[in-house]
Amino acid sequence: MAIFEGAGVALITPFRENGDVNYDKLDEILEEQIAGGTDAVIICGTTGESSTMSHQEHLDVIRFACERVKGRIPVIAGTGSNSTREAIFLSAEAEAAGSDGLLLVTPYYNKATQGGLIAHYKAIAAEVKLPILLYHIPGRTGVTMKPETIVKLCREVPNIVGVKEASGNLSAIATMMSMADGCIDLYSGNDDQIVPILSLGGKGVISVLSNVAPRQTHEICEKYFSGDVKESARLQLAAIPLINQLFCEVNPIPVKAAMNLMGKEVGPLRLPLTEMEPANRAKLAEAMKAYGIL
Repeated sequence: MAIFEGAGVALITPFRENGDVNYDKLDEILEEQIAGGTDAVIICGTTGESSTMSHQEHLDVIRFACERVKGRIPVIAGTGSNSTREAIFLSAEAEAAGSDGLLLVTPYYNKATQGGLIAHYKAIAAEVKLPILLYHIPGRTGVTMKPETIVKLCREVPNIVGVKEASGNLSAIATMMSMADGCIDLYSGNDDQIVPILSLGGKGVISVLSNVAPRQTHEICEKYFSGDVKESARLQLAAIPLINQLFCEVNPIPVKAAMNLMGKEVGPLRLPLTEMEPANRAKLAEAMKAYGIL
């Protein structure tokens, strides 16, 4: 059984002006997401700026999310690292905190071989019992996982259950799913490819868009699963102009700007990320108005 089906939000982390995590605001946006129909919370991923958090902050945010969500929807913790030991530590702590699953990005910078990727993931999976999603995003990590590598891991390791695919390479994803014979729970990691990924057997999306439009993102998946593919595609296409603006600068710069434009007061970004360029911010606001969320 999949960890979740539908739209999981790749949640931002709200900060105070001094840079500290704003737990009051985090509590608020978690409740808003659940009320908005989000099917899962993915905490401390790329969108959550986990790369700028200390280990203590990272684990405190995961614990907080698990405590506040209280099993109403799954909480999936981002615990990946380019250090296998560090990923094992974070994963074990996230399991102890009550997470329902783990999201493990491919090791970045080291540029591991395919054999190294297999050894890395097998080492982590051996130390936890939670279901694991691989996170394939070569544009950020500099590492491409071959389809056969992903299939091998999902087939041979019981608690490696699927992949968040953010490569954008639909041909490689189709090849992977043709090899998988049902052993992979596939999630889109790109908001502009939700319906194409669902058409290849996907279970849903891990979404940046859901931060500002949880109900609409959920409905793209819901309509597809109910058999109304035409309406699902219409909703997907209607969201494309906004999605394009949410990625006109590196994520999560635009989505945090969007949430602040909506009055959610999620605070600043942590360096080295900086605030959105004024011209891009104006275009983002226009797209939000056209989409009906501002």
